Amino acid sequence: MEEGYRPGSAADFERLYQATYPRLLGTLVLMLGDRAAAEDCLQEAYLKAFRNWARWQPSAPAEAWLHRISVNQALSYRRWAKLREVGEIVRRMGRPVEADPQSEGALSGDFIKALRRLPAKQLAAIVLRHYHGYTNREIAQSLGIPERTVASRLAAARERLRRELGPEFNLPSGKREFADVTAEEEVLDV
Repeated sequence: MEEGYRPGSAADFERLYQATYPRLLGTLVLMLGDRAAAEDCLQEAYLKAFRNWARWQPSAPAEAWLHRISVNQALSYRRWAKLREVGEIVRRMGRPVEADPQSEGALSGDFIKALRRLPAKQLAAIVLRHYHGYTNREIAQSLGIPERTVASRLAAARERLRRELGPEFNLPSGKREFADVTAEEEVLDV
């Protein structure tokens, strides 16, 4: 990615937007399992980032800063969705909850389904590590957490995935290797 972004420069923010949108969208689609929700969250994240662009510190990579804002937006969305789901269950006490057609088949494959069942913070760490190929240090910067926390989240997520997918399960070691999923391709049933 091109460096040399100047805080507060609208032209530089546009350049950053163009350079990061596909990757960030892919991250949020994997986290949320719903392209429309991912696009909404990403739009909110870019809006927050633009409002704070003049205060961005060039000492931290701009893409990591945007990842942090985007992941936090997705985590907030997931929390809100869970609260809404709980409210719906309470409202419908005694009747079975109907399946959400958006979530059925939104992602294919046992691996992607298992990913979506991870707790949000573990999912964010796994996606940033194995989908984007970030180091623990870069993930820590993106999420604003200590590196040791990244390591423990990754270990917990891997263990949970192994329990769910079987002992022979192994996460790919690098960038974009798990099924080479992109936001436009296999993630969505188009």
